[in-house]
Amino acid sequence: MDKKTTSLDGTSLAYHVTGRGPTVILVSGAMSTGGTMLPLAQRLSDSCTAVVYDRRGRGESGDTPPYEVDREVEDLAALLEAVGGDAALFGVSSGGALVLHAAASGLPVGRAAVYEVPYADHLTDGAAREAVYKEQLNKALAEDRRGDAVELFLRLTGLAEEMIRRARQAPMWAGMEALAPSLAHDDAVMGDGLLPRDRLAAVRVPVLAVAGGASPEWMHRAAQAVAEAVPQGTYRVLPGQTHMVEPEVLGPVLAEFLAG
Repeated sequence: MDKKTTSLDGTSLAYHVTGRGPTVILVSGAMSTGGTMLPLAQRLSDSCTAVVYDRRGRGESGDTPPYEVDREVEDLAALLEAVGGDAALFGVSSGGALVLHAAASGLPVGRAAVYEVPYADHLTDGAAREAVYKEQLNKALAEDRRGDAVELFLRLTGLAEEMIRRARQAPMWAGMEALAPSLAHDDAVMGDGLLPRDRLAAVRVPVLAVAGGASPEWMHRAAQAVAEAVPQGTYRVLPGQTHMVEPEVLGPVLAEFLAG
């Protein structure tokens, strides 16, 4: 991140701009930073001006307590102003939930696209699972058990116990623990983990909701539900893709949508 701007509450935000064409701000999901979105930004750079940033509490950006989802909407407003006031938004996973929240709040963006926001409506135990995760996560973070918080998140994503044990021994674990407090931010953005139909009905811009063809069926249904809940929604599936979508596949689809 080579640029800085300041949010309404004084929080410093680090960001990077690449490419040319219509501007899109890329919003990362849980346990990730602006750097996670760089490969997609680079793929978009021939046709779009792509902006990546470290969400508050991550990477080179600051964090001003207490956290509220609206502060992250204000962060996006500050970025929008910093890059000229005319941009679209794209968010992946819980970052997509933030994008939808921002669009519903009336942030002046032209378009919004999301990839696999994990609303759990179509999981048999979705609501209960989300409630248990929220309680356990808040307890782990309150007790500064960052490793346990990361484990809870990895388990929520479906990662096998053996893989979680291996991750704890990997060099990347320290970086994951550093990001652990931001898991509470993503949990707040996701609310109760279910599709916020009333809020999505307030979105007044075109929305593209995308899922990977190789992802679980409930992810497909969640993306389709997003497209149906907003007034101007489009649903699309990318064959062969999973939650870890390849920039080379997503990039052209996103660029086409942003071009209008």
